[in-house]
Amino acid sequence: MTVKITLPHDKSYEIFIDELNDIYFDRKVVIVTNPTVSGFHLDYLKSKLKAKELSVCTIPDGEEYKHMETIENILAHCFTQRLDRKSLLVAFGGGVIGDMTGFAASIYQRGIDFVQIPTTLLSQVDASVGGKTGINNKFGKNLIGAFHQPIAVYIDPSMLKTLPKREFGAGVAEIVKMAVTFDKDFFEWLEQNNLNDEKNIRLAIAKSVQTKANVVSQDEKELGIRAALNYGHTFGHVIENETNYNTYLHGEAVGIGMCMANALAVKIGLMSKNEELRVKNLLEKYDIPTTYKIKDVEDFYEHFFLDKKSLDNKIKFILPIGLGDCKITNEVTKNDVIDILKGF
Repeated sequence: MTVKITLPHDKSYEIFIDELNDIYFDRKVVIVTNPTVSGFHLDYLKSKLKAKELSVCTIPDGEEYKHMETIENILAHCFTQRLDRKSLLVAFGGGVIGDMTGFAASIYQRGIDFVQIPTTLLSQVDASVGGKTGINNKFGKNLIGAFHQPIAVYIDPSMLKTLPKREFGAGVAEIVKMAVTFDKDFFEWLEQNNLNDEKNIRLAIAKSVQTKANVVSQDEKELGIRAALNYGHTFGHVIENETNYNTYLHGEAVGIGMCMANALAVKIGLMSKNEELRVKNLLEKYDIPTTYKIKDVEDFYEHFFLDKKSLDNKIKFILPIGLGDCKITNEVTKNDVIDILKGF
């Protein structure tokens, strides 16, 4: 199936969800990937992808390499291969690869095209769609980056067969996020169906991508409704930062963050205890962590202000209103937040 993202200024593009067809680019192409993904899938991709000139840039695997030094390595490969402004980068991997390849594409010779071919569930349902690119630094996650839309996204669900169980769960967390914030019927469908089934996971990918495409088409630069996609992320990013990005996968941290956001929503009367429990149960069905031990509550709270979503020294929280709707607010009192953090 095909999902379209409609954007102004000729930036619209299509997301193809199916096994890869033959793809040909009449220009120089660099595939950016890591050793894990290339070991499993690079031969398959090369059998489908043809270009005027094709080279592969392999960067280290892991969130801890999502920094400027790796971007320099990608750019050095591009210069060595003499890429010009008509050349193309292909992001072939998970969200880290996609974010870094997109960012490198956005700054190489002031911006060249790139394509997303996501290989993890998390990147297929979320990170590859919408044009957010960037890297981490010591102050936090994705604080350096650009909005740079791909020219196409190719999602091949057959690549998920090699995905470790934890990585699969991390992707499910982002699917649950979409359902809680935007679609109660989808949430109920997730409660009743097993995503380890091939047919079900295809449906869930398509539904999540369609949901995100609708949101991004309305709000590309996250000035309004798109911020709702950060449900669970405000808390989750602090957890990732506190644990140096090496304890939890991104989706796992988001899962815990959703539980924290839900607890806050219950406290201020937006969500019932039963709805909170249903979300927790759905996450735990896929072994996604739902608890976290906060060492220093005040320090955890201060971390919120480094998030790029905080404005005028006010923290922006995305809180569910029951199931299938949400509220973006910066009016939550510090006392309420601290009370919730003390419970973790």
